[in-house]
Amino acid sequence: MRKHYRLIYFLLVVVQVMLGNLLNLGPYIIISLLPLLILSIPIKHNDAAIMLITFATAFTVDFFTHGILGLSVVALLPVAFLRRWIIVLVFGSEVYSRGEDISVKKQGLVKMILSLLIATAIFFAIYVWVDAAGTRSFGFNLLRWFLSTLISAPAQLLLSGLLDMED
Repeated sequence: MRKHYRLIYFLLVVVQVMLGNLLNLGPYIIISLLPLLILSIPIKHNDAAIMLITFATAFTVDFFTHGILGLSVVALLPVAFLRRWIIVLVFGSEVYSRGEDISVKKQGLVKMILSLLIATAIFFAIYVWVDAAGTRSFGFNLLRWFLSTLISAPAQLLLSGLLDMED
């Protein structure tokens, strides 16, 4: 069991709200820690609980930032829906059979980077597409998706160690 997991999860949600409100890197870059938070939810939770946690987390972030209410929810719920698939694809099905949680220490750096890249790419593909709502060019949206994924995934990797705390 992870030590102080809920407190660290809550603090990272607060950090995400602060990033959304205080750090504006221009129209091309969005920094999001939300895919990391969803991948780090303990394996013992069932899919329905993960979807509820995802909705509550994304709605909280949307509510307290100056973004569009529901935008993070729409982008993060597919990540939560595909979470099991991402974990099995990258880490193997034995993670679920052993009931072990996702961490850099247990699964390795390369696998963690790959899983974060996949989850972040899915999140930003939907986020950028819905946020643009057909008003921006494909090139702009593609560049925004690429740069946001390129910046957010390493930031998530750096913070993933906080969610690894074990008893």
